[in-house]
Amino acid sequence: MNDVAGLPTTYGSEIFADNVPEHDDSLVRAVRSAGGLILGKSNVPEWSAGANTRNRVYGVTANPYDVTRSCAGSSGGSAVALATGMAPLATGSDLGGSLRNPAAFCGVVGFRPTPGVVPGPKREMALLPMSTDGPMARTPEDAALLLSVLARHDPRDPWSPAAGFLSPDLPLVDLASLRFASSEDLGFAPTEGIVRSTLRDRIDRLGPYLGPLHEGAPDCSGADRIFAVLRAVGFLGQHRERQVLFPQKIGPNVHANIEEGLSYSAADVAGVLALQGTYFRAWTDFFETVDILLCPAVTISPRPWRELYPTQIDGQPMQSYYHWLAMAYATTIAGFPSVSIPCGRDSAGMPFGLQVVGRRHDDARVLAVARELAAVFASDSVMNLPPPDLGALRSAPPLSQVEGFRDL
Repeated sequence: MNDVAGLPTTYGSEIFADNVPEHDDSLVRAVRSAGGLILGKSNVPEWSAGANTRNRVYGVTANPYDVTRSCAGSSGGSAVALATGMAPLATGSDLGGSLRNPAAFCGVVGFRPTPGVVPGPKREMALLPMSTDGPMARTPEDAALLLSVLARHDPRDPWSPAAGFLSPDLPLVDLASLRFASSEDLGFAPTEGIVRSTLRDRIDRLGPYLGPLHEGAPDCSGADRIFAVLRAVGFLGQHRERQVLFPQKIGPNVHANIEEGLSYSAADVAGVLALQGTYFRAWTDFFETVDILLCPAVTISPRPWRELYPTQIDGQPMQSYYHWLAMAYATTIAGFPSVSIPCGRDSAGMPFGLQVVGRRHDDARVLAVARELAAVFASDSVMNLPPPDLGALRSAPPLSQVEGFRDL
């Protein structure tokens, strides 16, 4: 989704299938100025809409642990590149979990920072900081290294702080001295039984290493409504003109967002903005007595990529194509930093992502806690996740030959 001079940059859209930018995005310039080498671009869903990395330009990106399953999205290509050793670092963006969902599905690290830490000077809805860029990596330490480059002041982003650059060296934290809460569903997210049971097992295994721990979550009342309205209004503002000009080149997810945005009234938007303020304060109150919240990063185990999006979870119908992202968008609308770290496999044999959430602007400590947890995982045969089988991937038939590769 970031322009790189001289490299095809399509945003997963047929409208931009032949687009080759002449200039680097400011994020890319920041990476280059720190000595980073740009190896290439990775695949995304159309305009990052939908957490299944499929589009009509480049087709499907599958899960490296099972090529019949989804790698999630929107930063699915980045997650797969990391998991398979194509690159040590990658960037992604996150609105409803697009850094964290693919990290969870593919067994890597995806960090959503506090809004403004990584500036978005080209974000069309500048005063609505729902979407943010962030780092992806194989370890929390590597994510912190990339974040130290991405975190910078940019006056073109109204949420960018005047200072507050982050060091690549994470602070030392003692897990036993921190106050933890855990939740299977944050009190509202439609969460699959396999995910619930895996979370319970991991919390039991982590218990001896952690400080005071209790079950609990912030009050997430209104989360679905807040995200639905603000997401749709954002897509309406960004993509309505494209829908009018190129209706045949707009995919079903983007189209659904725009139409949903058109259905809301000014009263709907005003009501949600007020509700979001109440929601944010509930999260702030919760973290007065809790340092770190642990929960699943995603509500489901990876499903077949042919399923564009889940229509049900354990028999519960989904309200929309993005309802299954509730575990991730709960933190988005509160604006709290969160990271998904690999924590072994679920009972289906697929990677399980543990989400670590901390206070606003406590990004460094969230990553430091993730680092300490990852060290615990490494010494546990259940919580340690081995890399994908590259030999099996080499021998698998090319996805491009599979029926439905470019269909939506």
